[in-house]
Amino acid sequence: MNIIKQYYKGLLLMSILSFIAYVLAKIIPLGSVTLAIVLGIIVGNFFLHIEDKKLNTSSYTRGILFAEKKVLAFSIALMGINLNFALLSDLGLKTLALIVLAMVFTIGCGIYIGRYFGLDSELSLLLGIGNGVCGSSAIGASSKIIQANEESIGVSVAVVNFLGTFGIFLLPFIALLFHFSDIQSGILVGNTLQAVGQVTASGFSISDQSGVVATTVKMGRVLLLTPLLFILVYFSTKKYISHVAEKKNVSVLSSIPLFILFFIFFSFLTSFSLVSPSIHDALSL
Repeated sequence: MNIIKQYYKGLLLMSILSFIAYVLAKIIPLGSVTLAIVLGIIVGNFFLHIEDKKLNTSSYTRGILFAEKKVLAFSIALMGINLNFALLSDLGLKTLALIVLAMVFTIGCGIYIGRYFGLDSELSLLLGIGNGVCGSSAIGASSKIIQANEESIGVSVAVVNFLGTFGIFLLPFIALLFHFSDIQSGILVGNTLQAVGQVTASGFSISDQSGVVATTVKMGRVLLLTPLLFILVYFSTKKYISHVAEKKNVSVLSSIPLFILFFIFFSFLTSFSLVSPSIHDALSL
């Protein structure tokens, strides 16, 4: 009972914000993950910092930290249920190669531009990953691996989603200006915008075919989150291993966070149709 008393207020607050974000995502094309992060930033900065005459922040802190360290890792693992690697065969080698090149180019630009403007390395990397892969979801998953601070996460989420929201209206104009076909327009939208809601809103505003192509390409980008996380795990643990290698035998595999392994596990369940449609739909919410 004491454990419940320590955590229930913070967990209840997180649950309420998550539900609000889920409802708002049906109206605002930013995605529930993005909206939940934005709501958390608002509540954390404008309400939980009020003097404890009205709100005892310590009674919320433990539950919030538990959600950040435990529940978030579990939710990231469940994200794998949305990744069906069978989709890769539908994209074709040329489209898949274009997606990979665009992702590498975007992440590289994020790092380079961040260094040019004197940003810290974690923020620069998160900006590149958020724009190059799948927005807030990629930022949330990768931030735990590179151990980015809250400020870097918040800034990267805000910048990435501002660019994505602006792109909803900009990309159809670009497609029209350069006389892109519906397929070319769909590839442009799906390979540029971050959130699925942004992609569908922009793609289907051009045509139904563009919307379908954009959504397919977008899901192909989401699939690349898996190898990216493994790359981040490798480089983030390499420094750690170099420090302890002289004392004991440590491998990269043993340093992989458990939630990453479950992320891959759930994605393979979906890819090999080992999950019933009802369970898949429930876990995909």
